Amino acid sequence: MPVTTAGRIELGDVTVHNLKQLKKLNSVVFPISYTDKFYKDALELGELVKLAYFNDIVVGGVCCRIETEGDQRRLYIMTLGCLAAYRRLGVGTALLNHVHQCAKEDGNVDNIYLHVQVSNDEALEFYQKFGYRIVDTKEQYYKRIDPPHAFVLQKDLKSPLGLPAVQS
Repeated sequence: MPVTTAGRIELGDVTVHNLKQLKKLNSVVFPISYTDKFYKDALELGELVKLAYFNDIVVGGVCCRIETEGDQRRLYIMTLGCLAAYRRLGVGTALLNHVHQCAKEDGNVDNIYLHVQVSNDEALEFYQKFGYRIVDTKEQYYKRIDPPHAFVLQKDLKSPLGLPAVQS
């Protein structure tokens, strides 16, 4: 069932029937290829995977997963992207707001994080607008693309003591 967000933007579930649309979208938006296993696994992630529709046309998507690292529970944004012609229309914001809502409803997520290619200024600016900060740089993170380095961006939802993080 689609989730209506702002105006003409709706978010919808990823199913076996529209999985090829997510594959095509990712092949256009991202400079790397994802495996068939990535997409097979995506079908099992429920609310953490969505397609974004603008006037009933697939223009964006997000794929996330929950990870446990030590005593931390983290939400990892594997992909979040939008076709270039539909950027700055609220599609990425709708997708990211959905991710934030999933983390909030879970109630047990310490932080949300993702990797961004160091040269992707547009993405860095977008995430920083929502309170994400650079916490690390991964050298040689990407294979076969230049530059191969990635920033790790993170938004804390809980302080190290397990209390809600202060949002700026």
